[in-house]
Amino acid sequence: MAKLLIHIHSGPELKNKLTLGLLVAKTGVAEGHSVTLFMAADAVHALNCRAEGEIVGQGTGDANLHLQALAAANVQIMVSGMSAKARGYDDSLLSGYNASFAMPDKLISLALDADTVLCY
Repeated sequence: MAKLLIHIHSGPELKNKLTLGLLVAKTGVAEGHSVTLFMAADAVHALNCRAEGEIVGQGTGDANLHLQALAAANVQIMVSGMSAKARGYDDSLLSGYNASFAMPDKLISLALDADTVLCY
């Protein structure tokens, strides 16, 4: 199976793009692919979505439900540390996920290692 990197940089104001990226990540896992998620810019707000119905796309699902499914599948989520810090988040943002903060060099490394990179 393929190694997928899903890079999401759209935030709640672009809920369709945000939830589509999460849906694609969840679908990749369901199909047996190795999926890594890198969340940057306003996408880091999605990890603060702790209740169903907060961020729902049109035909692309609920961000919280997608994130729960990705957490249950133990998908590695890399979170831009600079983006999170600039938006007032600390380590508590990562709670409940297989997540860690990363810098741009990690995004480049993941992209070079992946078979396919999808951006939302």
